Amino acid sequence: MRMNHRHATLRLAGGRGAGRRLLATLALCAVAVLGRPAEAAEIVIGQVAPLSGVLASTGQQMVLGGKIYFDWVNAQGGVHGATLRHEVLDDGYKVPDTVRQTRALLARPEVVALFGFAGTANITQLLQDGVLEQGGAALVAPYTGGESLRSPFNPWIFHVRAGYADEAEHMVQQLTTLGMNRMAVMYQDDGFGKAGLAGVEAALAKRGLKLRVSAGYERNTDQIESAAQAIKATDVQAIIMIATNKPAGAFAKRYRELGGGAQIMSISVVDPAEIVKIAGAKNARGLGISQVVPYPYQPRLPVVREYQQLLKQYAPKAEVNYTSFEEFLGAKVLVEALRRAGPEPTRARVVKALESLRNFDLGGITVGYSPTNRVGSRYVEVTVIDADGRLIK
Repeated sequence: MRMNHRHATLRLAGGRGAGRRLLATLALCAVAVLGRPAEAAEIVIGQVAPLSGVLASTGQQMVLGGKIYFDWVNAQGGVHGATLRHEVLDDGYKVPDTVRQTRALLARPEVVALFGFAGTANITQLLQDGVLEQGGAALVAPYTGGESLRSPFNPWIFHVRAGYADEAEHMVQQLTTLGMNRMAVMYQDDGFGKAGLAGVEAALAKRGLKLRVSAGYERNTDQIESAAQAIKATDVQAIIMIATNKPAGAFAKRYRELGGGAQIMSISVVDPAEIVKIAGAKNARGLGISQVVPYPYQPRLPVVREYQQLLKQYAPKAEVNYTSFEEFLGAKVLVEALRRAGPEPTRARVVKALESLRNFDLGGITVGYSPTNRVGSRYVEVTVIDADGRLIK
C-alpha cells in the first residue's frame, strides 16, 4: 500500500522540482486573480485615415504625426501606467468606408477616443448619421476646416486647427492689401470644396467684392482641365485653390502651361512637397499656402523642437511636414485629456477632460476648449514656395 501511495504522489507532483514549479505557478495564478500588473492595461485610440487613394500621402503623414508622440508616451510608461494602442483603419478618403469603419471602432467599448480623421464630407456624414452621438466618443484633431463641422455647435469634434473660413479671410485680406481684387476659386466639388468656396465668398463680400469665377473638379480625381481653361479665360489677378494634393498640383501645372499669370494660393490641406513634385518647381514657384500651425522647419518654438526630436527618434527616414506636425499637436491634446480623465478613462470622461483644456500650452502655441467651444485655435499664416521648391515664410 505504501508503494501505491508513493507512486500516486509522484504522479501528482512529478518530484520535488515539479512540486516547486507547481507552487510557483499557483503563486502566479493568485497574482492574476488578485489583479493584473498595471502595464497590462491599454487605452485604445481609433483613427480612420486615407492611406490609399488620392489623399494617401496626406493620410500617411497624419498617422505618422500621432504615432511618434504616442510611441514616446508609451516609452515613458504610458498614461497612468496604461499603454496607448493606436489602431488605424484605411478609408481611402471614401465617405461610406469612413462611416462603416467608425461604426466598427465605436462598437468596441475599449476604444475611448477617435483621432485624426480626414475629409469634410466624410466627417459631416458621421454627424448626419448620428455615428458620433451614438458612440459618445470625442473625435480629436480632424484634418479639416469645414465650417459645417463647427457651426452649428456639436459636442463631439475637438478641432486643433483654424477653420477654412479663417484661412479664406486671411488669404483674401493679404491679396486685397496687395491690390488684387479680381479673384477666382478652383474647388473640389463636395462638402470640403464648397466650405472653402463659401469662406472666400464671405471674405470678399465683407469687402464689398464678388468672386469673378469659380470652377470645380470631381472629388477623388485630378481632372482639372475644364477648371484650368475656365479660369484662364478670365482676367483674374489671384486664384485660391480649395483642393487636395494631386488636383492642386495638376491645376498649378496646367494653368501655368496655358500661360496663366495670376497669383495662385492654396488652402492648408496640401503638402508643398507634393505640389512641387506634381507641378514642377517652375510652375509651383510663388504659390502661397495658408497654414494653421506654426512653421515646423525651424525649431524656434519648444513644441517644434520636440516634434523634430521625436520624428528623428521614431521615424528617422521621415521629413519634417506640416501635416504630421499638425497631428502631432493633436496627439498632445488627446494625451493631456487622457491624463486628466484619470486612471480608468471612459469616453465621457475624455470629453469632460478636453473641455477642461483652457489656454493649454502645447509648447509655444495654445489651444483652448470649453463646454460651449470646440475650436481650439484660429492661428493662420501664409507661406510661399520659392524658386528651389522649398517652403518659406
